[in-house]
Amino acid sequence: MSSQTWGERVDSADWDAVAAELDEFGGALLPQLLTREEAAGIRDLYVEDGLFRSTVDMARHRFGDGQYRYLKSPYPEPVEQLKQALYPRLLPIARDWWTRLGRPTPWPDTLDEWLTQCHDAGQTKSTAIVLRYGRGDWNALHRDLYGDLVFPLQVVINLNEPGVDHTGGEFLLVEQRPRAQSRGTSTQLPLGHGYVFTTRDRPVRSARGWSAAPVRHGVSAVRSGERHTLALVFHDAA
Repeated sequence: MSSQTWGERVDSADWDAVAAELDEFGGALLPQLLTREEAAGIRDLYVEDGLFRSTVDMARHRFGDGQYRYLKSPYPEPVEQLKQALYPRLLPIARDWWTRLGRPTPWPDTLDEWLTQCHDAGQTKSTAIVLRYGRGDWNALHRDLYGDLVFPLQVVINLNEPGVDHTGGEFLLVEQRPRAQSRGTSTQLPLGHGYVFTTRDRPVRSARGWSAAPVRHGVSAVRSGERHTLALVFHDAA
């Protein structure tokens, strides 16, 4: 795997199956996008203060427990290359979803063009995140919107090995269903694998055609050990 480029790893996914799973659940597992060594390299960046623009203590803001840091732009090579490779794969799904919902699809063909639109609208802050959870830490259900311009899909990558480096810490999606109880899904992400999921909502069939089901995401409590995650958001922040 180490000889593959990050783009080749992204392309190795069965994207038809990914789109179908996103349609059904709002999230889908991706192939291994980072090797063990690359994941360790990103974990090691966490203590390099000069690489980050902001640090958030989750308990202080009642976001859960744990800590995360926003990487400065330009990003380290794996982060930038993965974002560039993922965007054109996610773009057709995003356009299809918003077309079903009768919404405009403002996203151009390249990530750089889209981020220029974000910056022109005042959304200039970098949004790639490295998160660190210890024993008992968790992430409250939320959505990563950051401004008026939003890309409707995002990706997280687990930088640790479940069952070895940590237990617990499953990735959670909770979908609010119209006139019904919410539906939840739980996924344990293997080391280096990505998980793509909806940023805000997803299209669901209704008696009147298509409607938007709001979806939030979070992380269950880490039972033991330490868990790091790389989060790739495809719009910048105001």
